Amino acid sequence: MSFPDLLERYPDLGQGLFGKLVANQPLSAVTWFRTGGPAQLLFQPANVEDLSAFLKKLPEDVPVLPVGLGSNLLIRDGGLEGVVVRLSAKGFGGIESLGGNRLRVGAAVPDKRLAEAAAKEGLGGFSFYAGIPGAIGGALRMNAGAHGTETCERMVELVALDRKGERHVLTNKDMDYAYRHSGASAGLIFVEAVMEGVPAPEETIRQDMADVIAHREKAQPIREKTGGSTFKNPDGTSAWKEVDKAGCRGLTIGGAQMSELHCNFMINTGEATGQDLELLGETVRKRVFETSGIKLQWEIKRLGQFGSSGAVEPFLGATEEAA
Repeated sequence: MSFPDLLERYPDLGQGLFGKLVANQPLSAVTWFRTGGPAQLLFQPANVEDLSAFLKKLPEDVPVLPVGLGSNLLIRDGGLEGVVVRLSAKGFGGIESLGGNRLRVGAAVPDKRLAEAAAKEGLGGFSFYAGIPGAIGGALRMNAGAHGTETCERMVELVALDRKGERHVLTNKDMDYAYRHSGASAGLIFVEAVMEGVPAPEETIRQDMADVIAHREKAQPIREKTGGSTFKNPDGTSAWKEVDKAGCRGLTIGGAQMSELHCNFMINTGEATGQDLELLGETVRKRVFETSGIKLQWEIKRLGQFGSSGAVEPFLGATEEAA
């Protein structure tokens, strides 16, 4: 499907900008699942000033959604209405040493690149990022973590633009961090952050990174089309244990499958649609609830409009949607 061309509706939208604007750009190429419909308009700003100028010109009734590396994102088959903002590595991928064990990091910096830069600076506390396949903007938004460390332990402050293109500085306290959650307004686009580590020998840091990478390669289907952990860990247990207990390891719907290697990972076995993946996830949630009474919560973000095959209903239906 395709959307009405926003560039035709607002012909002056791209004037004076240095970034790239593309109407009805397929998003399957930018998500790790390799599925999903188009963005009505995809904008890749050249820098912060370019993004701010664009947001100030964009009519307020047009939705805006920032998308990073797409590692934990499921775009539905009908695509995304409005503007998808994808920050470029050139404009938002810098890392700067500030002294005092701190780094200024662009939101488009891949997590593993931050781990590498911190190691070179002799800064510990970032090794967990070596095993997280995303970018710092997403890590800040969802409080990404692994191996006993979370983003909230490293983040000092961040810079964001609001829907009107205005600049805001948020402290760690402002973010109201919790497990895989931040309380920051959904309308904010993070552009950079100040992160703080702890001094450590580079040799020790690199061994920690090697351990993280080795664990990931052994335990996760990293060579598949996947989106990382599908569900958040419930209190007192692990999501994969509950999925396994419910008999869902290897469960397949269409081209989507719960990984045989790590059953909290969904994979696109080749030709999965967004509907296949979301329906598989909801089926697993239903079976886990029937087995253990646990309501698994999605960790993967599902966004956009459903396609011609129809909607996928939450396993508890309208009751869950209203909660």
